[in-house]
Amino acid sequence: MPQRGTKSLLMVSCALCAFLWQGALAQHSEIPREWVDQDTGHRVVRLSDEPGSQSLYFHQNAYTPDGQKLIITTPTGLSAIDLKTRAIEKIVEGRAGVIIIGKKTGQVYYTRTVTTDNVRSTTVYATDLNTKATREIVKLPPATSVSTVNADETLLAGIIDDKLAAAIKEGKPPAPPTQQGPRADAYPGKGQMMENRLAERRPLQLITIDMKTGQVKTLLRGTDWYNHVQFSPTDPALLMFCHEGPWHKVDRTWTIRTDGTQLTQIHRRTMLMEIEGHEWFSADGNWIWYDLQTPRSQVFWVAGYNVKSGERIWYHLKPSEWSVHFNVSPDGTLFAGDGGGPNSVAAPDNGQWIYLFQPQMVLDRTNGELPNAKDLIRPGFFKAEKLVNLSKHDYSLEPNVTFTPDMKWIVFRSNMFGPTHVFAVEIAKKTTVSSR
Repeated sequence: MPQRGTKSLLMVSCALCAFLWQGALAQHSEIPREWVDQDTGHRVVRLSDEPGSQSLYFHQNAYTPDGQKLIITTPTGLSAIDLKTRAIEKIVEGRAGVIIIGKKTGQVYYTRTVTTDNVRSTTVYATDLNTKATREIVKLPPATSVSTVNADETLLAGIIDDKLAAAIKEGKPPAPPTQQGPRADAYPGKGQMMENRLAERRPLQLITIDMKTGQVKTLLRGTDWYNHVQFSPTDPALLMFCHEGPWHKVDRTWTIRTDGTQLTQIHRRTMLMEIEGHEWFSADGNWIWYDLQTPRSQVFWVAGYNVKSGERIWYHLKPSEWSVHFNVSPDGTLFAGDGGGPNSVAAPDNGQWIYLFQPQMVLDRTNGELPNAKDLIRPGFFKAEKLVNLSKHDYSLEPNVTFTPDMKWIVFRSNMFGPTHVFAVEIAKKTTVSSR
């Protein structure tokens, strides 16, 4: 029998847990399912039910090939949302790191990691969203991470950390980082972390992994910080990656073929403090788009590079319209942005909104008479429309906008009501405006 003090403590703990759970439910019940933003006139819906749910990073494909379902992460696993009925279905139970939804099969690829004696072991899986049939793809080699699947779902791509691999081989793996551990103390903020990590010059490999054989192929070795690895959505042999770090110190965006050839720098700096990054592919795979500032925090563009022709387009936008991440509609006719917090690169003039952008080209008055016209940048600008007021959103969570395949909605994640949830705003404007 438990002692009286222990029993009393147990009863108090149970009561406290019940109180906290009831509070969480009450807070959740206060979050509207649907409303029309009184500042913009656009309808917003909450897609998720479970507090802590999130949509994927802006360049990860989260939609099935038929455009019917959206995958999200939840505190208890992965769920799929039917975009017509908004019904939510649990697909994967337990902690999982989403890589992407396959363009060919519509299966969700994800990782699970276990740690034994400070050594992390990661396995890649794929699950069918309809049948929930799950298959193991590959166990990753030590110190390997993958973040993308190619268009025909035959290759994974990612990074091998040679320094970490050597430490594991010697039986001296570092302790996994925690929010309260030494690494958090050594990296007091993101900016300083970026500086420290770049200065480390850690040796890395950019690699692909054959999903049938598990064969690892090294495409590139170096001490640059390779990151943001993503396959073209249409060309199975084209891989994009970045040299990570403080953007004003790195030549960021690159592509390479999966046979290791045609290493190409996508953008070349022409002035001091010029920065570019947060690159992504268009849906047809023809364009690479990125945030460009000439110079940093002064003049803002969304710039594009055509991977087939080499053509370049730069769309100008106001500082108040700058966004942490941008995206483009499936047909390439519209862009979206998720705004920026008060401490962003565009502060203090940036706006905390979900934006819709209509691209406009500057009129070409040369009549094709310039002999080098095809080598010049085609300038344009964005006409912006505010869709959702995010003044109550904490931008430590990036909203990460994506267009639904039918281009009727923009999906994003937000903590504007407290808990993080997945939302969608309708692009078409409503005539009746009501408050939240």
